[in-house]
Amino acid sequence: MEARPVEKVSKVLSENVEYLQNEFKNAMDFMARKLDLSGTEAALFALDGLVSKQTVTLSILNPLMEAGKIPGSGSDQLTYIEKAVLGAVEQKHEAQMEQILLLLMSGFAVLCLDGCPEALVFGVQGFETRGPDEPQNEVMQRGAKDGFTESYQNNISMIRRRMKTTALKFEKAEAGSKSHTPLALCYLEGVASPIILEKIRQRLKSYDLDTALGAGYLVGFLDRGGVFSGVGMTERPDVVCGKIEEGRVAILVEGTPSALLVPFLFVENFQTLDDYLTRPFYGTFIRWLKYVSFFLSAFLPGLYVAIATHHPEMLPEALLLKIAEAESQTPFPVMAETLILYFLYEVLREAGLRAPRSLSATVSIVGGLVIGDTAVSAGLVSAPSLMVVALTAIAGYAVPRLYEPLALLRLAFLLLGNFLGVWGVMIGLVLLLMDLCGTDSFGVPLLSPASPYNGRLAFRDVFVRAGWRRLAKGQAQVQDMPGSREIGE
Repeated sequence: MEARPVEKVSKVLSENVEYLQNEFKNAMDFMARKLDLSGTEAALFALDGLVSKQTVTLSILNPLMEAGKIPGSGSDQLTYIEKAVLGAVEQKHEAQMEQILLLLMSGFAVLCLDGCPEALVFGVQGFETRGPDEPQNEVMQRGAKDGFTESYQNNISMIRRRMKTTALKFEKAEAGSKSHTPLALCYLEGVASPIILEKIRQRLKSYDLDTALGAGYLVGFLDRGGVFSGVGMTERPDVVCGKIEEGRVAILVEGTPSALLVPFLFVENFQTLDDYLTRPFYGTFIRWLKYVSFFLSAFLPGLYVAIATHHPEMLPEALLLKIAEAESQTPFPVMAETLILYFLYEVLREAGLRAPRSLSATVSIVGGLVIGDTAVSAGLVSAPSLMVVALTAIAGYAVPRLYEPLALLRLAFLLLGNFLGVWGVMIGLVLLLMDLCGTDSFGVPLLSPASPYNGRLAFRDVFVRAGWRRLAKGQAQVQDMPGSREIGE
């Protein structure tokens, strides 16, 4: 017999048991324990693997069995258990079956009494979580060594330990109509823009997703498109603390060891925590090194092919002769060589990234030998083309946050340089700048404060990393950037 459709907890215990058993039919992890509390029938429900059995036994079962007769009836009995019998665990009343199902699947235990139209829910989560390790994708020389984990509650605590202020708020939400993935909006009250915060809430509510298995599922709904994203991502709690001090909102998603940051500016891709932990002159030098690396990684292959194919007169005579001599010994034109090397490099990178750790070193060694010395010695590719692609790849690692758009920009500028020469690369640069200048993140221009230009801000923490005596004087909030328009979409 199938259980009747139930929206609220029934006063008849057998109906609640029947309903939950039907909902978790063929689920071997569902546990239902019937109890006799001195004449009052009760049932305790939980999912194995999500609760701590030791906590359930010591904090719930043992006190209930030793409590004796429970006075009153119905809701009075439930209140008596909450106030006088159990006091060692988080408790709350719940009358909606839909919420009870979600709580059970989130690691809560549920107690139902016969004759009571409510259930008592206990926070007894006991599933294993990974401890905070050093972030793999954001290696810092002087920063902290702890990074976010897959538990968003642990991530909340790591942020709270660093910012001991009541203005720090964590607003609960969820993603996915089937997965019901919990997430938290983290911001500083009085610092974050209420308009931007409301836009984020609306976009999170407007998406249509059945399942959200990671923070990346939400990026497409928070971002407005464009080559470069207006949504940042970090694995470091100290970076989140620094960003929310500037008015940003961090989104912590259960199951993802990183946080989303909005609004996110283009110049922040070149900023790291180490910049602020070193002397100002060295931080400025490193930042300009990253700017140069970005342009090398994006434009060098395209310019090399454009000049070698269409504008050889732009090269010094000695260098031109070297390139001509090397190209005369290979069977492919410059464009084909560079394109082949580019795709081989991407294949090797993907293979090294996805291969088991025991094989990743082998992939790197074999790839270096095959694409490097062997390919040049066999005359399949020229040394200048190999050097250009290798330098491009290494420069891209200096700005790892931009690797994905850079990979496509290289290919685009490579094709433009081959067919249209240097003028094609310049056309591509103009289109890229138009895209950058025309894109915003929640009303804040993506290229701000470089465009629209603000000299005070640009020479404070963009082109120059000022000292802390200057940085400490007045916090620059993201909603106050030049050209920001918080109202409207």
